[in-house]
Amino acid sequence: MPDADALADVVAALRAGGVVAYPTEAVYGLGCDPGNRRAFDRLFAIKRRPPTQGVLLIAADFSQVEPYIDLAAVPAESMRRAQATWPGPHTWIFPRSALAPAWLAGAHAGIALRVTAHPLAAELCRAFGGALVSTSANRHGEPPARTATDVRAALGDEIDAVLNGSVGGLERPTPIRDAISGDAVRL
Repeated sequence: MPDADALADVVAALRAGGVVAYPTEAVYGLGCDPGNRRAFDRLFAIKRRPPTQGVLLIAADFSQVEPYIDLAAVPAESMRRAQATWPGPHTWIFPRSALAPAWLAGAHAGIALRVTAHPLAAELCRAFGGALVSTSANRHGEPPARTATDVRAALGDEIDAVLNGSVGGLERPTPIRDAISGDAVRL
């Protein structure tokens, strides 16, 4: 688990509308409060990413992502299939609920969600009290950072806090599948 003071500093930065970096299953993630449009816009400016591209949210447990899903539009079997992979390194795209801010999805109709099994990322979500935006910690089109040192070298002081730790064992970012069809979007 992370140092309590370091974790508290990262959570404070998130609650103040900051952009933070943290380890995930394969790479360092760059994140913010998904309900804070100013923080979200700043994250996209730091990444230099087109606003039409959506982001995914990570969470410590299903209750943190459930509000973002239009549950009435998800067949029970589709929900069981996704939940059987969580917590774990599997991202699923669901129909988004009216509570999911449109800016999270970009030009996409759905919302990408993952209940992470990475202990530091999950602990950060628990300490924050909800899901977090998660996109690779890098400039758009550049290789993703795999260490806190890489994050600082790539993004400098543009981000507000970095949670030090090791990334998980995946060589590539998590696979993404459509929750309804099961089709692969990214493998």
